[in-house]
Amino acid sequence: MSAAATLLVADDDRVARELLVEVLAGEGHRVRAAGGGEECLRLAEAEPLDMALVDLRMPDLDGLAVLKRLAAMQPGLPVVILTAFATIETAIEAVRAGAYDYLSKPFRMEEIKLVVRRTLEARRLARENLQYRQELRARDRFESLVGQSHQMVEIYTRVARVARLDTTVLIQGETGTGKELVARAIHDASPRADRPFVVVDCAALPETLFESELFGHERGAFTGASTARRGLLETSSGGTCFLDEIGELTGALQAKLLRTLQERTIRRVGGNEPIPVDVRLVAATNRDLRKLVAEGGFRDDLYYRLNVVTLTVPPLRERLQDVPLLAQHFLEKLAAATGGPPKRLAPEALALLAAYQWPGNVRELEHVIERAMALASSEVLLPDDFPPQLRAEPDRAPPSLPTARMTLEEVKRWYVTKVLEEAGGNKLRAAELLGIDRRTLYRILERQATEEEG
Repeated sequence: MSAAATLLVADDDRVARELLVEVLAGEGHRVRAAGGGEECLRLAEAEPLDMALVDLRMPDLDGLAVLKRLAAMQPGLPVVILTAFATIETAIEAVRAGAYDYLSKPFRMEEIKLVVRRTLEARRLARENLQYRQELRARDRFESLVGQSHQMVEIYTRVARVARLDTTVLIQGETGTGKELVARAIHDASPRADRPFVVVDCAALPETLFESELFGHERGAFTGASTARRGLLETSSGGTCFLDEIGELTGALQAKLLRTLQERTIRRVGGNEPIPVDVRLVAATNRDLRKLVAEGGFRDDLYYRLNVVTLTVPPLRERLQDVPLLAQHFLEKLAAATGGPPKRLAPEALALLAAYQWPGNVRELEHVIERAMALASSEVLLPDDFPPQLRAEPDRAPPSLPTARMTLEEVKRWYVTKVLEEAGGNKLRAAELLGIDRRTLYRILERQATEEEG
């Protein structure tokens, strides 16, 4: 079990309060109990908390007032509102006021345990997110990676861990997801940060020039080679060489790159002497290299050399909750480039961006924001400032299943998880998308958690 958390339970119903204390203490947590809103705030002033469970209706100070005061006293503290008078209106009011979750009485203790586990896990991830972002920001520019979705938190965590090592990294992801930004973040947070970061676009250079560009050439190696020239691998010695779209390399170039990885030396075109290079390789691809290996299009020995640590950058459609942050980031970035104040997004324009599936990923979003800023006639960007395809009814194809055969129960579990991710962890929204009530969703999640623990 993880380290004990400090929880605060506030409920004027003594029986409910004591039962919650008993159950949560049995889970290994330190539990503070309050019989009303004022006592709850006094306890919150006395020590830092990890989570609070607060009854909505209390005689001295109601739960929403307590919620707002707690937010000022301990910013970021997750608060779950409890009520025996559950309505859609009170649920919406609680969530709008900043409640992390909302549970109706009478509640089952297993449901409470599940909510507490999930809330504390989300808080832990948020803290890790902040910790790793601060660590990386202190080393250099990590602000170019934007997002607070759990997928991006995982990216921040793995970048921070792998950056300190000299390990070869393979970055996978669709075109436009930001693979080069991840590679730069690895370099900027590494001991090599003050040395070169060299980008090699394996898809852009013709094969006839590529070998010379990558490995360099000696004088007279070919027609026009009037002087010796260092290649990009030599140029990046001491630093990081980023091989973008490495799946496009020909077999001959793959063999030479493999030799470089094995021997840590290169030979220039037309030269015989091995030249030592101290370079960290980070490679990226939008192709399935494992499939390419199986089809004979990519060397298996090179694949295993590159695939020491793999980072997968998710497509934007799988982290739509990051769209508002990314949009604001691009508005500020573009405003800084032009020297003017950033424009603002109207709520309906933001809703438009958040509903689109972004086949071109983050790169497409940046271009759309840039276009809207260039064409908008006011300081507020409206839906009409964006391309027509964003306003078209989305052609929602069903999400593709994992390739492995699944039982019906596994398919259901997988689909619920995907919808919950699409809803940004918002269980009310996920239940609406699934066409079930919130209690049914909680039962499904509770059963999944129990099976995973078992």
